[in-house]
Amino acid sequence: MACKFKRTAAIVSQECLLPGIFSMWLEAGEIAKEAVPGQFISMYTKDKSKLLPRPISLCEIDKEKGFLRVVYRVTGKDTGTEQFSRMVKGDTIEIMGPLGNGFPLDAGKGRKAFLIGGGIGVPPMLELAKQLDGEKQLIMGYRDKQFLTEEFEQNGAFYLATEDGSAGTKGNVLDAIRENSLTADIIYACGPSPMLRAIKRYAEEKQIVCYVSMEEHMACGIGACLACVCKSKEVDGHSHVHNKRVCKDGPVFLSTEVEI
Repeated sequence: MACKFKRTAAIVSQECLLPGIFSMWLEAGEIAKEAVPGQFISMYTKDKSKLLPRPISLCEIDKEKGFLRVVYRVTGKDTGTEQFSRMVKGDTIEIMGPLGNGFPLDAGKGRKAFLIGGGIGVPPMLELAKQLDGEKQLIMGYRDKQFLTEEFEQNGAFYLATEDGSAGTKGNVLDAIRENSLTADIIYACGPSPMLRAIKRYAEEKQIVCYVSMEEHMACGIGACLACVCKSKEVDGHSHVHNKRVCKDGPVFLSTEVEI
């Protein structure tokens, strides 16, 4: 796993993609140079009353320039993410990363892959789509309005599902897979637990290798506090119980390793 660094990052640009959804590019130096798809960074607010950082998944990585892109949802008024959304080009922010374990690229090399994202689990799939070798089928699920669709269309065969049926398949990502008669040898997925639970069952039924990036509330982001544990098949060497720390052991797991 890559080393982690803490640094002051300058904001290169920020834009609102949809109401409540923002895209930020950061000058992240060595963090960007070490990062891999599926990892995240911790972002610190300037509000001293908010001591804990906010974990944000990486959307794009530009190693040559040392830039990182994060696409995040504002979770409420006067939250850390709301404060981030008010920042502009030239502002600075404390970040730490790269954190966690990313998607195993070698596992998908030369294989026909599903890259599945849902909700705010969509952004991490973009850098994976850019770096993964082999045939890629990108299946993204949205409640209604979509974002990042043009970028996905440039990086593989793109399919989408919307709950309200306003675009693509009406329903969820598995409905889109069935409607388009798609098949794969390996699955990479990121999104809310109900979606991942359904994908895990689908992978077991089809006997497909499946990696899931799990979403959990985090505190420290480095595995010390045990605030983001999930149930695991094997006993964890750190806590000596059937737990895995999503921030440090994950967020990406082989689906058969964890309970969702």
